Amino acid sequence: MPMGSLTIRNIDEDLKRKLQVRAARQGLSMEEDLRRVLSGLVAELPSTEKRAAAMEDIVRPPPAIVDETEMRERLARVVALGRRPDEPIDWKAVSDELHDFLP
Repeated sequence: MPMGSLTIRNIDEDLKRKLQVRAARQGLSMEEDLRRVLSGLVAELPSTEKRAAAMEDIVRPPPAIVDETEMRERLARVVALGRRPDEPIDWKAVSDELHDFLP
């Protein structure tokens, strides 16, 4: 199987040193350790089909909703929640907004 390569630029030197130490403690090269970490992260992600099946049980329509098209649209919106956002989330802004909202 052909293997790809990945280059990550602009990594903080302190982070790089910590990654090197982590790998050395396990007797691995930093590359091998990071390959294992990345593989583990991807393996933990549920497939779109599994997420859709799980969410389908949660979003069953109340008896008043009988339109299948509307139901499929609702399900698609819920499944879309399982993907990563297009842009990073500004948690400070979210926290500030929540703080302003609460009494």
